[in-house]
Amino acid sequence: MKRFPWLALIMLVLGVGVGVFYSWFIAPAPIQETSPHTLRADFKDELRSLIAASYASSGNLERARARLALLGDADALAALNAQAQRMLAADEAFESVQQVARLAADLQKPPPEPASTATRLPTRTSAPSSTRQTAFVVPVTAQTTETIIPEQIIEPPATLSTPTPRPTRTSTPLPGRAYELIAQDTLCEAGLQEGLLQVLVTDARRKQVAGAEIIVTWDGGEERFFTGFKPELGNGYADFVMQVGVLYTVRVGTGGAPVTNVSPPGCLAEDGASYTGAIRLSFQQP
Repeated sequence: MKRFPWLALIMLVLGVGVGVFYSWFIAPAPIQETSPHTLRADFKDELRSLIAASYASSGNLERARARLALLGDADALAALNAQAQRMLAADEAFESVQQVARLAADLQKPPPEPASTATRLPTRTSAPSSTRQTAFVVPVTAQTTETIIPEQIIEPPATLSTPTPRPTRTSTPLPGRAYELIAQDTLCEAGLQEGLLQVLVTDARRKQVAGAEIIVTWDGGEERFFTGFKPELGNGYADFVMQVGVLYTVRVGTGGAPVTNVSPPGCLAEDGASYTGAIRLSFQQP
């Protein structure tokens, strides 16, 4: 009768225990930092959502742009638009989708121009007194350069109040204007989905805008979606399927002028048969 190899089993257990103790406590493997561009695709999506949420809170576009660059995407804008589309398909929270879409839209905006400042020099006092030479330095802005000019300032007597320089005026940038309807076209083309509402959004330079929010309302319902989810049709393109007999109101953004009484048009085919056509609305920022 063969004996059970207890000695071999004991040696195996001892060997595994010694190996684990050595690798965990005596010579553990060093922890190496890695770059975000090596993350899996799902982890990259989570990181983009966190970057978009941070941007929605802080409004620091340059910091968000630098963080997105760490992901190593060939086109950060396309990656954000594709992720927003996937989030919509997965029925994720609308607020999270909106944050990603807003970040994609703001990445296309040109950098703000530096605000110009102007400082006025103190007024002169005609009271007689001793004089001294004083040099006033005019602040140098990003657009203009002023030379330091020494000026003789009359020092007022003790009985007169010292003149106080007026406060500096700083120009405040104006907010972007709301989008306006510039064209409404009826489309009776073969191959188009019946009742399709096409929306095209461009800025004041006629450049298509991705991430613009489209709000469609009707009696008892509302739908919100964004441009840029179908880049093959244009960054400023979005669409929506309307139902026959329903009147819709369409606007771009919360401050845009609404377009009312929008409904699917009736069209006639070459053989005389009737069918439902499509509508294209074009909005532009003045």
